[in-house]
Amino acid sequence: MTPLDADTVLFSILALVIVENALEIYIALRQVKVYRTALKVPEELAKHMGEETFHKARKYGLDQEQFGIFKAIVADVGLLCLELYIGLIAVIWNLSIQVVDHFNWNSSNEILVSCVFVLISNVLSTFKSLPFKIYKIFVLEETHGFNKQTAGFFVWDQIKSFLVTQVLMIPITAALIFIVQRGGDNFFIWLWMFTGIISLVLLTIYPIFIAPLFDKYTPLEKGPLRQSIEDLAASLKFPLTKLFVVEGSKRSSHSNAYFYGLWNSKRIVLFDTLLLNKGKPDDSELSDDEKGKGCTDEEVLAVLGHELGHWKLGHVTKNIIIMQIHLFLMFLVFGNVFKYPPFYVAMGFQPGTRPILVGLLIVFTYVLAPYNALMNFAMTILSRRFEYQADEFAFQLGFAEQLGRALIKLNVDNLGFPVYDWLYSTWNHSHPTLLQRMGRLQELKASKKLN
Repeated sequence: MTPLDADTVLFSILALVIVENALEIYIALRQVKVYRTALKVPEELAKHMGEETFHKARKYGLDQEQFGIFKAIVADVGLLCLELYIGLIAVIWNLSIQVVDHFNWNSSNEILVSCVFVLISNVLSTFKSLPFKIYKIFVLEETHGFNKQTAGFFVWDQIKSFLVTQVLMIPITAALIFIVQRGGDNFFIWLWMFTGIISLVLLTIYPIFIAPLFDKYTPLEKGPLRQSIEDLAASLKFPLTKLFVVEGSKRSSHSNAYFYGLWNSKRIVLFDTLLLNKGKPDDSELSDDEKGKGCTDEEVLAVLGHELGHWKLGHVTKNIIIMQIHLFLMFLVFGNVFKYPPFYVAMGFQPGTRPILVGLLIVFTYVLAPYNALMNFAMTILSRRFEYQADEFAFQLGFAEQLGRALIKLNVDNLGFPVYDWLYSTWNHSHPTLLQRMGRLQELKASKKLN
């Protein structure tokens, strides 16, 4: 087999980037057409969603999709192809060497240069993404009534996020390079084991130590809702140790609930927007767009019944196992192809220069791009299956009506548009659509009556 030259490799990568994003844009345009032509509230939602809310959701969805297409064209295709063409990765690597030399450090130490490379790359990435973030939050989300952030809050949030990212990424990068350098022919096995351990550690410490740096977590006050949640958890033998409300309303008016924690220490988190009307003596403390939002205690329990279904059915464990197998396969490929010289020349490096971190970037981002796309699609399908199973679990707990109402409320409160192009939904949605979930609940009710 004749090895490819660097120009052919670069052309292949550029073509891959363009084709991949062209597919995403085509699918997004199909949904744009739906937003523009679906002008009537679906019959199933006629009693729950007014015409005004329906059209607000339609406009919100249209604006989001058009912004996503614009970002894909400008950043994911335009800027990325330009960066690849001019060899920006090699430019940053050479700059990293210069920085190391400037401080009279050892520039022949690849670990040191790689850490500086990560820092410079993250700075550039932050500034490149900043205009899109600002537009999304302060124009798009602001226009549709979801943004609650001030400019000062946003700036401080970005600074904290950047600092936390560096604190985590730089030592992990150093460890990855060290393992490749010292791990022998089977280094990819050690690399896989290390990343598996790190991912579990991060899953454990992130909610406890990192998430509170960005949002305020307070224990749910004692009362009927807290008691009902604790009783539900006990009945399922869910090892609940903490029950928090997160002050997400300072960031956005979107709402949600989730649980986290490994083994026998689980914590449940409710967004305060899910409980927006809780603890309010009257409506005077609520803005006009907040009045009537949020869920009743029974609906919150139904949402948690669904979330606990994920735990009881082993969905979290299954996902962790799948992702570990996925990572192993990726590291196996990396271990066998990362020394291929044309990869690095295509990125702008001089022949013979093959930084490990750059090889990891090339293999994971470009060489394995088709595999990653198929894997993501497969995980999306699996996730939808898990969501149906969790809905059925909540149904079996006796939350059929409450879950249906909660799904509708959350969809309406978050201005979720209920009509989707089949290809768009199949490719993008990790959850079934509202109408699909309502239909499934109706099927379960009908089946229960027959039995």
